[in-house]
Amino acid sequence: MIQRVTVPALFPPPVYSHASVVEAGTRLAFLAGSVPLDADGKLVGAGDPVRQAEQVIANLREQLRAVGSDLDHVVSTDVYVVSGEPATLSAVWGVVEASALSTGPHSSTLLGVACLGYTGQLVEITATAVVPEAQPASESEDHRSG
Repeated sequence: MIQRVTVPALFPPPVYSHASVVEAGTRLAFLAGSVPLDADGKLVGAGDPVRQAEQVIANLREQLRAVGSDLDHVVSTDVYVVSGEPATLSAVWGVVEASALSTGPHSSTLLGVACLGYTGQLVEITATAVVPEAQPASESEDHRSG
C-alpha cells in the first residue's frame, strides 16, 4: 500500500525516506498542524521544545485515530520548530525518531521558524497519512452482537 523510497543517488537520510508513493484509490488523510495543547487548550511544556514535541506526537496520534489511521501509516510530515539552532531542531527530531513515525520511515521536512500560532508554542507537525481499509469483523465478533 505504501512504497517508501530512499534514492540511491542521494545522500542517505538518517531516519526518513526521500519519497513515499501511494497507489491511486487509497484513502488519504491530510491533517492540520498538531500543536502542544492539552484537551483544555492549555500549552504543555512551556519553554521546553522536547516536551512540546512529545505532546504534539500524542495529539497527532489522536488525530490519526479519529480518522482510522495511526503513526505507522503516515507518509509525510512537516516538523516546525521555533529555533534557529540546529541542536534544538535535532532534539525535537529525536522525539519524532523515537515515535512510530520513524518505523516507515516516512518523508519529512524539519524547519526552524520564527514563530507559530499560539503564544509560547515551539513545535507543530503537519501530516499526511494513508487510511487503511477497515478489516472485516471476524466470525467470532459477528456472533457477539445481538
